Amino acid sequence: MNSVNPEGIGAPRNGAVQPDATAQDIYDAGMVVRREVLGDAHVDRANANKDSFTEDYQDMITRIAWGGIWTRPGLSRQMRSAVTLTALVAHGHWEELAMHVRAALNNGLSRDEIKEILLQTAIYCSVPSANSAFKTAQKVFAEIDASSADSPTPN
Repeated sequence: MNSVNPEGIGAPRNGAVQPDATAQDIYDAGMVVRREVLGDAHVDRANANKDSFTEDYQDMITRIAWGGIWTRPGLSRQMRSAVTLTALVAHGHWEELAMHVRAALNNGLSRDEIKEILLQTAIYCSVPSANSAFKTAQKVFAEIDASSADSPTPN
């Protein structure tokens, strides 16, 4: 299978989902993107926690969400993060929102851009939802700041 450029430049029109792609090709491309967006620690935890009950679900989201959608070149990773944040606010998925606030930062969105996305959700998703979203993002930022303050500085 052709390698997929994460920014979509020169990438096949349908990302990893190509006529000659195997399910394993799509899974592998999805895992690359999943790790780049969510981070190795998160993906390693998800894989370590899977069992016979959740294994099929983990396989499905890696192939379909990450391999089938996130590898597509039609939107930048920043735009995909903006859409994802909005959808999570709209549906009140606060744990997933926290994870995707981190992912949005990994994808190059700034805290100010995340703030603007959340302000937009106040209008289209509801003020109470945006209130919860701001609290969630604020907690994530505080955790990141505390973690970076605890990290030793290079000499």
